[in-house]
Amino acid sequence: MKKIIFTAFFVFILSFLSYSQNTTNNAGMQALPDRIRTGNEGFASEEFRRGVQSYNKGAFSEAIVQFEKALSYLPDDNLILDWLGKAYYRIGLEGEALNYWQNAVNNGYGGLLLQNKVEIVRERRVTGEIDDNLLRLSESGSFPGVFNGELVYNGPVSVQPEYNGTMWIAAYNSNEIIMLNQNGKVVDRYSGPINGFDRPFDIIRLNNGKLLVSENAGDRLSLLNEKGRFEKYIGSKGIGLGQMVGPLYLAQDDLERIYVTDYGNKRVDVFDKEGNPLFFFGKKSDHFAGLKGPTGITVFGDVIFVADDYDGVIYEFDRAGNFIRELCQKKSFKKPEGIKIWNEKLLVCDQNRIVGVDVQTGALFEYAKTGNAPSRLTVANPDINGNVIVSDFTANEVYVMSQIQELVGGLFVQIEQLDSSAFPNVVVEVKIENRHRQPLVGLQEENFYFSENKRPVSNLKFLGSASNNTEADITIVIDRSNLTDLYKKEVEAAVKEIAVNMNGGVLRIVSAGNIPVSEYIGKPDLLGEFSLEALKNSVAPKVSIDLALRLAANDLINAAKKRGIVLITCGNQNAFSFDRYNLGELSSYLNNNSISFSVINVSQNAVCPEISYITENTQGNEYYIYRPQGLSDVVKDIINIPQGVYQFSFTSSLPTNFGMNYLPLEVEVYLLNRSGRDETGYFAPLE
Repeated sequence: MKKIIFTAFFVFILSFLSYSQNTTNNAGMQALPDRIRTGNEGFASEEFRRGVQSYNKGAFSEAIVQFEKALSYLPDDNLILDWLGKAYYRIGLEGEALNYWQNAVNNGYGGLLLQNKVEIVRERRVTGEIDDNLLRLSESGSFPGVFNGELVYNGPVSVQPEYNGTMWIAAYNSNEIIMLNQNGKVVDRYSGPINGFDRPFDIIRLNNGKLLVSENAGDRLSLLNEKGRFEKYIGSKGIGLGQMVGPLYLAQDDLERIYVTDYGNKRVDVFDKEGNPLFFFGKKSDHFAGLKGPTGITVFGDVIFVADDYDGVIYEFDRAGNFIRELCQKKSFKKPEGIKIWNEKLLVCDQNRIVGVDVQTGALFEYAKTGNAPSRLTVANPDINGNVIVSDFTANEVYVMSQIQELVGGLFVQIEQLDSSAFPNVVVEVKIENRHRQPLVGLQEENFYFSENKRPVSNLKFLGSASNNTEADITIVIDRSNLTDLYKKEVEAAVKEIAVNMNGGVLRIVSAGNIPVSEYIGKPDLLGEFSLEALKNSVAPKVSIDLALRLAANDLINAAKKRGIVLITCGNQNAFSFDRYNLGELSSYLNNNSISFSVINVSQNAVCPEISYITENTQGNEYYIYRPQGLSDVVKDIINIPQGVYQFSFTSSLPTNFGMNYLPLEVEVYLLNRSGRDETGYFAPLE
């Protein structure tokens, strides 16, 4: 019995010493192992633990209060400074976050990881476009047609990047289309119907979600379903309407008309969305010498741009096929091929270089060049991650090109939330962006490496990516100013149309008056009879729009990963006040929590510049209530906004000391020759 009591007492002493040492050191306090921590260290450790738990639950304001208390006990503690910076960053006060992080850096804490975070956040706060004369593309990775002696594809002519980070490749020589993921692995391949493709040349995704492939030797187009399987042929061989000889590149306008460059007939063929022939253009006329070698084609607004490899020029036509002008001088290009739109400019492949063309002036900017090696670049197509995917027919290779600034800076990795309530099973969410806030989608488990105290975690499982979600949570903010109240019918119609198009998710309504009010949280389909008369908030001459947006965002922090705020207003500048939060703080709060912001204008007045600023800086859009296509795209556009959030689970092997130990977690992300890293920590539930 004495032996049992002695053993229990000995275990208690060891646990107490371990508790004192671990909680002290893990809260950033440099305690000596041979002494018991001070009272201040104990109080700081407890407040710090509560702050970390609040942060991981999305209660960032509460976390700030607790971290501030912890810092009052230990003013120079670097780990507390780091977490304070994280919490201020998530609520949009990036200036405060930078101050705390910089203090920790000055104390020698965080190393290159924290210094890089400070540099990126500071850079993001400086607005301005990159000068085209300074913009350059560099190869960040490549996918060869032959890998480890095995043929993957042969003769890539065109690439079609997808919303989920994958890409389709039209392989001319191997008569197939192939889907690759972000790591270059084959996800799918298809050689067409029973008789197969006959030299597939270009591939595009149509507005209705289906794929369209031009068959150069087959003198036809193949319409494929959303998953890339054959449905029907469009067109046939010949010189008449709806016929073609050697079709090359494809394009579609917002009226869903399909344009095909018909190289053999030296013209552009036009079909409707069902594949019925409409007309062709590009022949010789009184004002135009005629196309001699039509190759690349794209639609920009109401204008059609067509490249001609015989004259080395790009011509401009209206949508009726009437010639407008030569965008640039003849012989500006050697052999221009595919044309795509990137950063409001034409992106043109010209033998061994990629050229940007200003659509107004025709000025040329050389973005990249492959050098003197044999090369025939055919298509350079921007993807959802801000890269440009380039097909090289001669080299039999597909390149992933990125802006040089992005390659130098690497990836911006953030461990956003962590749930340890079922410890030792832990669920963690990681957000991946480039230096300019653009999310990276399409990553796989092989792109991530998780570790605890520098040791790999156990039982790592990839639970999913937010970019694949098909539902969104939306908060509608209704402007209750006197001016917007004149458009009651329009406001009610906008709310109803958003609700009917959600098809799931949670809909919230916030009314913006003198003080914002949360009016509704629930299912969208319950708002079929919505009326402004049901709102609790009264009409006011001035509305606190900043407080309304903060309230709307607060409820979305722990909502679905695809989420957005939609403001319904008449857009009058004099009705809005920004007394508590400025535009930068509001935009940062939304961006740092992956919340988009869009506007529905119920009048023909221009939206005030403050609201437009937030919209432009949060991946949102502006819509007019009576636009021809209606408001059905509002929900769809929010769902289609890329989200670089990934969820994993793992089993922790760290000792918890009854829930008092700070448990460190690290993640490293690799994509081709780019990488990024983040560190965080958590506490297991108290025992």
